[in-house]
Amino acid sequence: MAILSKDNTTKKQVIDLTGPYGNAFYLLGLARKLCKQLDLDVNQVYGEMTAGSYENLINVFDNYFGLVVDLER
Repeated sequence: MAILSKDNTTKKQVIDLTGPYGNAFYLLGLARKLCKQLDLDVNQVYGEMTAGSYENLINVFDNYFGLVVDLER
């Protein structure tokens, strides 16, 4: 855990899953971008995200990127 000063806080991106950015294609594209930024294996993340239903996709997304992105319904 890091202690951040009030003037230097980083805000998490918030994605409304009921809006236009909640679709699977957007989340997959964002996952690709975040994988590159966080030096994660894109193929592994994609494989896990696409291995099941939409619920699986958002659960896997949250597991990998929940520290930088908040998903809301």
